Amino acid sequence: MSVQSKKTLKAMTTSEIVVFPVASRAGDIARCAAALDSCHGEEAVRFWKAECRKLADQLTSLGLSESEVRQQVLTFQAEVQGELVRSHQARAISESRNGRAIKR
Repeated sequence: MSVQSKKTLKAMTTSEIVVFPVASRAGDIARCAAALDSCHGEEAVRFWKAECRKLADQLTSLGLSESEVRQQVLTFQAEVQGELVRSHQARAISESRNGRAIKR
């Protein structure tokens, strides 16, 4: 007859939330970059502020400190900006290879 130890029982009845770095949120990064690429002006500003606030609220609810939340939001912003740059570069290269580049 098998008996579970208290250590095993404790592991089975408790859980721990592990917060992954925001930079690994590839789906959210790609989604926000695509949305920002398709809207402009005040609409883009409203969307972006709402997304950053939503992320900050999620991280705060997980118990991160204000400075940790700020750093994670800044990292997220940088990742989205990088995705926008990569997307535009890829589009420009593709258009150039297809002979559709804008001539200056």
